Amino acid sequence: MKGSRVTARLVGLAAALTLPLTLTLTACGVPPSGVIQAGEPASGMLAPGPKPSVPAAVSLFFLDDGDLTAYPRKIGDPADLGTVVGRLFGGPTTSEAATATTELPRLKDTPEVTAGSGNGVSIRLPDDVAPLSRPAMLQLACTIAHTSGAFAALPAAQRSPAHTSVHVLGDGWTMSQSADSCPARPQP
Repeated sequence: MKGSRVTARLVGLAAALTLPLTLTLTACGVPPSGVIQAGEPASGMLAPGPKPSVPAAVSLFFLDDGDLTAYPRKIGDPADLGTVVGRLFGGPTTSEAATATTELPRLKDTPEVTAGSGNGVSIRLPDDVAPLSRPAMLQLACTIAHTSGAFAALPAAQRSPAHTSVHVLGDGWTMSQSADSCPARPQP
């Protein structure tokens, strides 16, 4: 008998606790209901911000027996000239070094790269960098001129590599180089 009294008391207690909750929800204007079907379940949302970029091949120009030669590299955002220029100053990779050399110095700090109006690009180098050689300037000008997407907003007639010019600023010196001496666009 004792077991049935305990069970009866528990059932009574559960009912007593449920009744005030039901009354409270009803009093607040929440009608009782069953499951409401509303289509597909919610899925995750994309956070606002830049879309992830797909790596693309860009041509970094190094020297092969003194001749400007394009070496393709995969870069996350080819329109990001700062990254492209940083990789160029980083020099040839181990596999490229079998044939490629560079006249560009290794930099301790990242250069500032600014795309100006038209096809002009300015590169400010850290204070301790000496003026660049002509082959180094051509490496910069040709790499920038052949970078896909760098000047995509310009009319097609102005996107020619020959119209590109690079202005390099150092500590107390400035140099400019056009891309008119660059090799033709490398074939993929």
